[in-house]
Amino acid sequence: MLTLYDYLPSQNAYKVRLLLNHLATPYRTKLVSIFEGEGQSDDYLALNPTGAVPTIELDDGRTLAESNAILTFLAEGTRYLPVDPYNRATVLQWLFFEADYVQSSIATLRLWVQTGKDQHRGAELIAHKRAASMRALAVLDRALVRTDFLGGTDYTIADISVFAYVHRADEANLPLSRFANVTRWIEAVRRQARFLDQVHPFTVDPHSHREIVHTVDEDAAAVGENQSVR
Repeated sequence: MLTLYDYLPSQNAYKVRLLLNHLATPYRTKLVSIFEGEGQSDDYLALNPTGAVPTIELDDGRTLAESNAILTFLAEGTRYLPVDPYNRATVLQWLFFEADYVQSSIATLRLWVQTGKDQHRGAELIAHKRAASMRALAVLDRALVRTDFLGGTDYTIADISVFAYVHRADEANLPLSRFANVTRWIEAVRRQARFLDQVHPFTVDPHSHREIVHTVDEDAAAVGENQSVR
């Protein structure tokens, strides 16, 4: 049986849980206490060199990290990943967009706001993250003018990936209701069969107020803070 190394408040881990639920795939869960530094233990770094979640472990002991890579692997041969080369590339386009633009803005800002770290980041940095988040939402809103889903007419892992943090944008104090096409799309995702409507707030983890421990240098940590819950 597949094993999912999980941190419940992580929306990156939620992506994987959501797809597994759609697929009705059984799995076991091993929780990783990110803010206590468990992700940086030697045992966990042997599974995932970044120390982040999620990670999956297959029956034969092979492991795979990075939420979007995991989605692509699990969706192979299913309706959630197109076979047609162009349609597949379009799905990958949005996975890359999510990793580059959503993670660094909406996801990081939500983490800071929900754990109180925004009080220690400085007004200029918060304003920068907020502006970047609004640009990402505007890009999505334009893209969804003429299509039901990000990959076209069908619901795919592109939607699962982007949905994970975007539908929680209000938790980053972002005005999600201003983006009519995005809010319509969010409701369309929620209507999918076997949708998993279970999100865990950071308050379930009494250690989440701590700063994340990194093995990388401080400059790299500042750039990719949200990566530990990826």
